[in-house]
Amino acid sequence: MSDTIKHAKCLVIGSGPAGYTAAIYASRANLEPILYTGNEIGGQLITTTDVENYPGYPDGIMGPQMMEDFRKQAERFGTEVNYAMISKVDFSGPVHKVWAEDGTEIHANTVIISTGASAKWLGLESEQRLTNKGVSACAVCDGFFFKGLEVAVVGGGDTAAEEASYLAKLCPTVHLLVRRDEMRASKIMQDRVKKTENIIIHWNTQTEEVLGAEEVEGVRVVNTKTGDKSEIPVKGFFVAIGHKPNTDIFKGWLDMDDVGYLVTKPDSTHTNVEGVFASGDAQDRIYRQAVTAAGTGCMAALDAERYLTEKEII
Repeated sequence: MSDTIKHAKCLVIGSGPAGYTAAIYASRANLEPILYTGNEIGGQLITTTDVENYPGYPDGIMGPQMMEDFRKQAERFGTEVNYAMISKVDFSGPVHKVWAEDGTEIHANTVIISTGASAKWLGLESEQRLTNKGVSACAVCDGFFFKGLEVAVVGGGDTAAEEASYLAKLCPTVHLLVRRDEMRASKIMQDRVKKTENIIIHWNTQTEEVLGAEEVEGVRVVNTKTGDKSEIPVKGFFVAIGHKPNTDIFKGWLDMDDVGYLVTKPDSTHTNVEGVFASGDAQDRIYRQAVTAAGTGCMAALDAERYLTEKEII
């Protein structure tokens, strides 16, 4: 184990659009940021193929390449990128202490948390095998690719209702697969789904397998009450059972909502701890887009710079 101690005016935790954007802005403000990528280098976009809705890429771009571009830009301005996971934090003092998995201890005047969130999956082998080949966890990101095609959405909460409603504007038929005989979604979202003619709700329906060899061709479902099995031919399969923010190591230090999203003060990225800021999907349970994550990364860097200026650290 290393007993190295690093000192940083600005520490960025996470390497998705929020983390890299925060690093770019912090670098250009001479904060000399140190960034730790975490295990999922590049965040959720690293598992995304075509990104067509991020401004500046008129022909689209592969998710991993886009994150590589972000990294190069951050390093160009002087960001120190470390390919390691942060395993522990101590936000009790004016200087924040953070530990990497290799034992490195970082003492930081400001910390920008950009650890993102992970989509919840059903856990099926076929779902994993066909991810980005018709299986997706984001209708807003990927729905356009299924324009004019039949799709299925699995879930019964607000996320599933929103995804189904969005896809219904693009697809002739949307099959909403609900495991129980009722939805958990809010009343207004349920009413919207039920009033949309091209959304077919399949009650008491559990997904058994996503069908297809090279791309999604359908879904095999089982009725949880009768045990009857059936197949629904679809070209897209959207898993909408929620996201889990990657914020467990901050429990006990930072305010969170009931799911684990970090709570920030209105119109800012400030958390309840002075000098600690949150950006991206770790604090955004509503939009969860690369472009909004990048925007909050910018905000966090600006907030960190102002904080350091007020404390006369820079």
